[in-house]
Amino acid sequence: IDVVPATPEHHWTFDPWDGEVTNGRMYGRGAADMKGGVAAMVNAVRALRESGVELRGDVTLETVIEEECTGNGALAARARGYGADAAIIPEPFGRRLLEAQVGVMWARVTVRGRGAHAERASASVNAVLKACRLMEAVKELEERVNDPADRHPLFTDIEHPLNYNIGIVRGGDWASSVPEECVFEVRLSCYPGEDLEEVGSRFSTHLLEAAKRDPWLSENPPEISFYAFRAEGCVVDRGESIMQRLQQCHQEVTGEEPGFFSFTGTTDARFFNLYHGIPATCYGPAGANLHAPDEWVDLGSVREATEVLALTIMGWCGVAR
Repeated sequence: IDVVPATPEHHWTFDPWDGEVTNGRMYGRGAADMKGGVAAMVNAVRALRESGVELRGDVTLETVIEEECTGNGALAARARGYGADAAIIPEPFGRRLLEAQVGVMWARVTVRGRGAHAERASASVNAVLKACRLMEAVKELEERVNDPADRHPLFTDIEHPLNYNIGIVRGGDWASSVPEECVFEVRLSCYPGEDLEEVGSRFSTHLLEAAKRDPWLSENPPEISFYAFRAEGCVVDRGESIMQRLQQCHQEVTGEEPGFFSFTGTTDARFFNLYHGIPATCYGPAGANLHAPDEWVDLGSVREATEVLALTIMGWCGVAR
């Protein structure tokens, strides 16, 4: 449920699968992102049931696969008719309320070279080295799309809101062979309201223009495709009833006003907000090192988020007894 690989595990100080607790923090892959949030929502409902609270409305606990890749689990639940008047996803955003998130796409770039035995490498074309030139072009485009003059108003306070991450590179299979092919994959992002077709077209055009500057690539342009992740950005109005209820309950538990958060990643909240008319935000515990070694979640924040969620459920649904 929403978890990524822990490799390379030898870079961890803690066993990524042990769940060790030190100084109020639980360490492990997925502890924050987002087992801590799942624990908070499950225990919020458990607390209400064990306290004998009878709600006037229905509550659905939903955990789905594929949040980290496509979001098809959440989409399938919506397609099967699981609906609601509002939704809260307990992502580990440090007890802040999500009000905006970027759109995300995945791109795959395939670069061809001219393979040979290493003894004549100087007379061949190394696909890995050619791919490096296109990776530089990716970073050039990333810099361009982050122009402060073009910022979405909910992302103006973020120094670098749009990240074009080169996350996978595959090239070569033998040290004494010149690589014939290199494939690299990029995670793109865009602002809420941007058309994904245009984002993909801009990416392809930029890389093909960069290829024209290289004699080999101009004659052998890269193949560019988009796959798996295709997520539009979205915005949640602070005036939505569920947002106001969460704010009140957060203040009741913590004594402080909650912060609001524009996320430079994506969550399943988009399916609720964009396609099914269900106001949805994210609110969950605090942690760090998501998708990195020594990921951790603050257990005190899990308990606090649990209490806030329980009170929010009571306030939203009403209590019969």
